[in-house]
Amino acid sequence: MTTSALDALVRPDRYPRSSAYDPSWLLGLDMGPHPLWLLENLVENLDLRPGMRVLDLGSGKGATSVFLAREFGVEVVAADWWIAAEEAAAVFEAAGAADRVTAVRAEAHALPFEEGSFDAVVSIDAFEYFGTADSYLPYLVRFLRSGGQLGVATPGMTREVRDLGAVPAHIKALVGWEAIAWHTAEWWRFQWEITELVDVTSARLQEDGWHDWLLWSRAVAERRPGGDERAVVDMLEADGGEYLSFALVTATRKAPVGA
Repeated sequence: MTTSALDALVRPDRYPRSSAYDPSWLLGLDMGPHPLWLLENLVENLDLRPGMRVLDLGSGKGATSVFLAREFGVEVVAADWWIAAEEAAAVFEAAGAADRVTAVRAEAHALPFEEGSFDAVVSIDAFEYFGTADSYLPYLVRFLRSGGQLGVATPGMTREVRDLGAVPAHIKALVGWEAIAWHTAEWWRFQWEITELVDVTSARLQEDGWHDWLLWSRAVAERRPGGDERAVVDMLEADGGEYLSFALVTATRKAPVGA
């Protein structure tokens, strides 16, 4: 990979915490757009403190869990369905975070935890796979204590596909119908607020989210020239920020009625 491609992933002016992490290490754990940029941006609207117990839901190969433990001193449970717990645990051990991060293989609809057992739940580039159903938020908040925090970063759109009448052609060419799970920030706000189970504290599109995604995808494409990341680059270049971004949404759990 060229030095310039790696350099583009170090941006201390915008992402000072993330820039302390080796881009080659992050690329080795790649499962989607730059996870630490998304997380660093998201946590601006969360209040994470040392000693909190945090569920990293859809934690992938573990970069976000390492970041949470190192940067905020929280105790992390890293839960993912696609990555074996042993594989993630090896990442945590190598990163010197094994004492603060526990890997669990779990499906998002069958979480093996006690109710009210987390101070926060964070999900980076995963919620679109399991969290859009009307019934999911009511299920998930059961695992938060009263006042506990929820933060999600998920691929988003500047306009709803339903309002557009179709998935834009350059997006459809890569992901097909799956883009119907990519919503606006206001869609997420309404989806969560209507339950009356949480207070939404922030719902916004990531500033220049498509461009951040593009920088990451170009680096991945150079690292794995025979892979399919070039198609992602083409989609993002064609979009130019017209439709694609990331929705960053945070909320706190309300006290249960009668509590």
